[in-house]
Amino acid sequence: MTVRTVRQPADELLPLTDVLAEIGITRATWYRWRNRGYGPEVKRLPNGHLRIRRSALDADGP
Repeated sequence: MTVRTVRQPADELLPLTDVLAEIGITRATWYRWRNRGYGPEVKRLPNGHLRIRRSALDADGP
């Protein structure tokens, strides 16, 4: 019998809404920080949505 496990990506791309909820800020604050050069690196998908790598979010933490 073979048991298959579902593995999460080691460095998943998180949607902006999840990141905002996790760090507890509003969208307006996020864009203000982004304009000032603060925060983790953001990847823009072809459909225009923003994604943040888990490793980049964790690296910018306290």
